[in-house]
Amino acid sequence: MQTLAEGLRLPTNGLDYAILAIYFVVVLGIGFMARASVRTSLDFFLSGRSLPAWVTGLAFVAANLGATEILGMAATGAEYGVAVVHWYWIGAIPAMVFLGLVMMPFYYRSKVRSVPEFLLQRFDRSAHLLSSVLFAFAAILIAGVNLYALSIVVEALLGWPQWVAIVVAGLFVLVYITIGGLSSAIYNEVLQFFVILAALIPLTVLGLKRVGGWDAMSDALSQQHGGDFMTAWGGTGIGDPNPLGANWLTIILGLGFVLSFGYWTTNFAEVQRALSAKNLSAARRTPLIAAFPKIFIVFAVMIPGLVAAVIVPRIGTPDSGLTYNDAIPLLMQELLPSGVLGIAVTGLLAAFMAGMAANVSSFNTVFTTDIWQRYVVKDQPDTYYLRFGRLITAIGVLASIGTAFIAASFSNIMSYLQTLFSFFNVPMFVVFIIGMFWKRASMKSGVWGLVAGTTAAMVNYFWIYRGGVIDIPTDQGANFVSAIVGFVAGAVVMVAVTLFTAPKPEAELAGLVYGTESPSPDEELEEADRAWYRKPALLGWGAIVLAAACYLPYSF
Repeated sequence: MQTLAEGLRLPTNGLDYAILAIYFVVVLGIGFMARASVRTSLDFFLSGRSLPAWVTGLAFVAANLGATEILGMAATGAEYGVAVVHWYWIGAIPAMVFLGLVMMPFYYRSKVRSVPEFLLQRFDRSAHLLSSVLFAFAAILIAGVNLYALSIVVEALLGWPQWVAIVVAGLFVLVYITIGGLSSAIYNEVLQFFVILAALIPLTVLGLKRVGGWDAMSDALSQQHGGDFMTAWGGTGIGDPNPLGANWLTIILGLGFVLSFGYWTTNFAEVQRALSAKNLSAARRTPLIAAFPKIFIVFAVMIPGLVAAVIVPRIGTPDSGLTYNDAIPLLMQELLPSGVLGIAVTGLLAAFMAGMAANVSSFNTVFTTDIWQRYVVKDQPDTYYLRFGRLITAIGVLASIGTAFIAASFSNIMSYLQTLFSFFNVPMFVVFIIGMFWKRASMKSGVWGLVAGTTAAMVNYFWIYRGGVIDIPTDQGANFVSAIVGFVAGAVVMVAVTLFTAPKPEAELAGLVYGTESPSPDEELEEADRAWYRKPALLGWGAIVLAAACYLPYSF
């Protein structure tokens, strides 16, 4: 198991622990207050579809801003340099806008309780069951990554062994999610969003001051790693070497399209926040509101990673004694005084709980409504499924504790996450995108597209890349290629199967395929979007233009 460097013990005192204790009390208090609103399974799994757009929007971005995002993206910055901006400005914003403007009307009007349930309506039971199982498995693996990321911080804070930190932290999250359901998770995520920023901003500012500012940092890293380390697109010509080990084509197609759209549009841990919104307009604006802070968060996670690479020039190598994942704890130890250190530790714990809560709450929804209720125990009273949802939450947390030890074997947890996304999210995305835009796509093409996409991505990663059949310089570059292979394989198989199997009756496709008339009226949407500042299209294009403008200073 990968352990934190022995020297990284944070000099905490009573003030730091007091800040941490206050935060835990507030989190549990929110969970107990949310419990009063949980009367039905819809309340537990989707907050009764009653939340305003600003709440779901902040929860949407906070659910993604987990400890894996903070530790993982800082690790990516330390390992690959400024190229980390690709995961935000091309690898997130366009897909978030697409989700809000194009896909949320399909999700919300269909009244589905989960993303796999949409596949049941568009394709058939086999596609629904396979997608449910794949998603539930992926959610547990990703929740385990969050647990492992937290164990790094707790080990630095208290010196606990990692297995103790993983177990204790998992049980704490179990309590507040089981009590208050999705509402507890979402309202805590809104709080956690601000706590996370309060932790990252001082770390970023003090880090830059420590290394003499951006220019001095840039000069130092360019001397160590070459000029392309401090540019986003430099050296990404096909056949050219660069720190990321990927060219412009695999970045745009593998990350910017396949991985990005696969994650943001079909990952139920994110979409669930939008589905809990009070109406269709609020659901559409949820990812669009989240896109604006997402544009700028990259600086708060990238810069600490770059600073760590200056302070410890050989970070990530055996000689340094530090993994890339140690970048954030290293800066916390080096830069933060008492009090601010307590806020920073609290922020990382908040990030962990946001990320894990998102995956656990989506797991319990999918397992209960899409697997248990649909195929195992049918036609029970709603109170039965509410009780079972709480039970499966506990089982999911315990399973996550086990998968945390898998994540511990990776020196860069973001590379591990991208590997999981290429296996599970990308095949689901290809099935969604073809099913939504091609009426002829047959009922059986969905399940075979999932099988082909998942299998092809795994074969590319484990046999072609790991087996050395083709030389790909880095894990991240291999993930981009696996994503492209999985997408192409899934699409080709869906087209081939469609040619030989029956399409879904056109009367059953209303509102499920682009261009077909929705059975739900749009009066509510038009009324809610009347104010110019609430128009989804304006928000979406604004986010894309702003993200594109941010690229310019870091392009070459």
